[in-house]
Amino acid sequence: MAKGHSLFIADLHLSEQRPDITAAFLLFLQQKAANADALYILGDLFEVWIGDDNPSPLLTEVAGAIKALSAKYVPVYFCHGNRDFLLGKKFAKRCGMQLLAPLTVVDLYGTATLLMHGDSLCTLDIGYQKFRAWWDQKWWQKLILSLPLWYRQHLARKARRVSAMDKKGKTSDIMDVTPDEVPKVMAQHQVQHLIHGHTHRPAVHPLQGADGSAAQRYVLGDWYSQSSYLDVSADGWQLHFNALPQASS
Repeated sequence: MAKGHSLFIADLHLSEQRPDITAAFLLFLQQKAANADALYILGDLFEVWIGDDNPSPLLTEVAGAIKALSAKYVPVYFCHGNRDFLLGKKFAKRCGMQLLAPLTVVDLYGTATLLMHGDSLCTLDIGYQKFRAWWDQKWWQKLILSLPLWYRQHLARKARRVSAMDKKGKTSDIMDVTPDEVPKVMAQHQVQHLIHGHTHRPAVHPLQGADGSAAQRYVLGDWYSQSSYLDVSADGWQLHFNALPQASS
């Protein structure tokens, strides 16, 4: 029986260094997602992904929690982000979640809606888009995953340092979505509603569709300082924010 609402999250950036975010996510699965029709994770669930063969206890814990949710007949859908684009079918199967295409249109209670991570909308960030086109190649992904686990961990640490330095030299408009790109992509997919993450700037943006009709773009928030999710039902769409659990002393 349908429960009447679906939940959307993105940009949790789960890691061993932030157990408070992991605790908030596990609580969210138990208390919020268990009563939903579906849970959609729109990328960057993890801070970094070096392969489905990573034996990290964090991945085991998260996989078990998502699997427990899917076992309660709550389907879980995952769209790759720029941090976890190497997450594969093996780990998805461990979680009992379904992988989505980079751009996917779903019917949300009668409303056709485009789902995506959001990084492809940041077209002014030329350097990033060139890098994105590179790592999106299947042969490159296969090559990276063929490397020893320890070396992939080394590459991940190096990539995080380079990314942090790169961001310092970019203006906020470059790292945000390109305004003209949004209506173009929505028109291509014939939708008036778009949900994405990536920019860490949660908001609801009213737009005008290609045919002049009202449209909306929903941006999901990150979980660095508070948990964030979008609740969608036939009665309305609402962004929610909650404080992260306090670390035990």
